[in-house]
Amino acid sequence: MLVNWIYALASVLIVSSVSFVGILIFPIKTDKLKKMLIYMVSFSAGALFGDVFVHLLPETVQEYGFGLMTSLYLIFGIIISFSIEKFVHWRHCHIPTTREHIHPFAMMNLFGDSVHNFIDGLIIGASYLVSIPVGIATTIAIILHELPQEIGDFGVLLHGGFTKSKALFFNFITALTAVLGAILFLIGSYYFEDVTQMLIPFAAGTFIYIAGSDLIPELHKEVEIKKSMMQLIAIILGVSFMFLLLLV
Repeated sequence: MLVNWIYALASVLIVSSVSFVGILIFPIKTDKLKKMLIYMVSFSAGALFGDVFVHLLPETVQEYGFGLMTSLYLIFGIIISFSIEKFVHWRHCHIPTTREHIHPFAMMNLFGDSVHNFIDGLIIGASYLVSIPVGIATTIAIILHELPQEIGDFGVLLHGGFTKSKALFFNFITALTAVLGAILFLIGSYYFEDVTQMLIPFAAGTFIYIAGSDLIPELHKEVEIKKSMMQLIAIILGVSFMFLLLLV
């Protein structure tokens, strides 16, 4: 169990450090960044789908079978993800926008990001209780998703009136809620039996929602055949990457 704690806490700290990606991308012009990000988003969509159907659901079925409750937990993950976005009136800005954002919107962004990262922490903690390989695969899937998201969040905060230093600081603070989520889950697992039976399909539902409602719609904004084919290839590569992790 100590090994699971070490892996889980190390993973959420790595995921939290992704919030500093804004330092690296700030000098890049918006047009070039958009061209890069669209393929990052494609790859992360494939990785999220891959983690669901290659790691999370197969492990759940193998351990607990696939019954009605598994389906309900999965649907619950989708509904919660939808509700969070509706509640904060904000959707993930994976592609940086040039529109001006008022300061209250940036604050809502931080709140929504905190809740999202907290759930990521819960998911990482649960995945490591299933097995270390599943935990690693899930962590990688979350990191790949967080990279384009954090770039977008950084841009939102700058447009919302934050300085670069404050944007990086508050982005990191919200990212640390993932650590809180992982710790609370690992502690709670001592008191609640088979909590992973609920949270793993819940995680699958959240990943399906993120990939299907946040990432894929961004990709459909590009209709050029050549770029669309490259997006498809990036999605397939993301799924394939999750398959390759089975060999590790």
